Amino acid sequence: MGDLKLGRLPDRTPVKLTIHVSPELGQALSDYADLYRERYGAEEPIAGLAAAMLEAFVEADRGFARWRKEVRK
Repeated sequence: MGDLKLGRLPDRTPVKLTIHVSPELGQALSDYADLYRERYGAEEPIAGLAAAMLEAFVEADRGFARWRKEVRK
């Protein structure tokens, strides 16, 4: 059987994390969800928004990206 153009997909099983945040951060996330709903007309759960925020933060951290690239050689 020949090779496929698409390689084997990586594990895409979500990882569940449970975190505790300060009351102030909890309120800020709730307020953000309210603004998101106003702006986009779609309600998203705070957990989904927080996950997207964390992903964007990690992707934007160039120092972390350089370090990770070195570690994964």
